[in-house]
Amino acid sequence: MLVAADYPFLDVLWTMIIFFLWIIWFMLLFRIIVDIFRRHDIGGGSKALWLIFVIVLPFLGVFVYLIVHSGDMAQRDMSQARASQEQFDDYVKSVASTGGATAEIERAKALLDSGTITQAEFDAIKAKALA
Repeated sequence: MLVAADYPFLDVLWTMIIFFLWIIWFMLLFRIIVDIFRRHDIGGGSKALWLIFVIVLPFLGVFVYLIVHSGDMAQRDMSQARASQEQFDDYVKSVASTGGATAEIERAKALLDSGTITQAEFDAIKAKALA
C-alpha cells in the first residue's frame, strides 16, 4: 500500500497552505506581544490588559491591536531601526582605520614640527606605523 495514493495532491497542497497560515498567525501573535512589551508610552496595567485581551481572545485581540496601534508599531520599528543604524555607524567610525600609515606619519610629523613630541618619539611612531 502506498501512502501517497491515500492522500491526494490537492490535500497535500491544502495542508501546506493551512500550515503556512498557522506559522504566519503565530509570527503575528508573537510580533504583537513583543510590541506590547516594547511600548514605553503605556504603563504596566495597560500592557497586562492588552496581553490578557490578546491571549484570551487571540483573533479579536490581535486584529483590534493592529487596527488601533499599527501606525504606532511602524513608528517604533522605524525609530528602533534608526537607533540601531546610528549605533552601528558610531561603532564602525570608532574602529575604522584613520588613513593608514601615511596619515599616522603625517600627524606625527605635524606634532614633531610643532614641538609637541621629540625626534625619538617621532621615530617610534613612524616605526610602529610602518610595522
